[in-house]
Amino acid sequence: MQSARHKTTAKDLERSFVPFSALIDQKYLKKLKFSFGRASIIAIFASLLKKRNILILTKNSNKMSKHYETVFILTPVLSDEQAKEAVSKFRKILKDLGANIVHEENWGLKKLAYPIQKKSTGFYTLFEYIATNGNTVAELEVAFKRDERVLRFLTVALDKHAVAYAEKRRTKAKTAATA
Repeated sequence: MQSARHKTTAKDLERSFVPFSALIDQKYLKKLKFSFGRASIIAIFASLLKKRNILILTKNSNKMSKHYETVFILTPVLSDEQAKEAVSKFRKILKDLGANIVHEENWGLKKLAYPIQKKSTGFYTLFEYIATNGNTVAELEVAFKRDERVLRFLTVALDKHAVAYAEKRRTKAKTAATA
């Protein structure tokens, strides 16, 4: 059964973007609410539908996801494999926190503007990601502070103009790489 507000179409299923109310019969939901409670029902259906990669829209899921860009500098003492391992560690932290990594750039070994910890070069890496969780940036920055391989880091929240510029820069870089 479908809700009166929204009918599930083939396009909705293709995009895997279906309102929660369109997935089950409302009378059945009322019976389940009485015996289990609304929060546990939503959790059960969310876990079932997550396996099929269907995103559920509930009243609380309209939170805005924010775009962020983080640049961090790793110490030049590391080998290339160690630098890649450190980058993969931070990538894993972001994914574990529920962030969607949009773009990643490895800028390589660059000269610093001024010495940091008596080092004049460092491995630069950029992550552009979308965070839905409010504490994603804080958790990532705690990980940066705890890791002695990180010389400096900077995280910037991107507005809609910066997101458009970053997307334009990515497409320009892709066309230059293929040409």
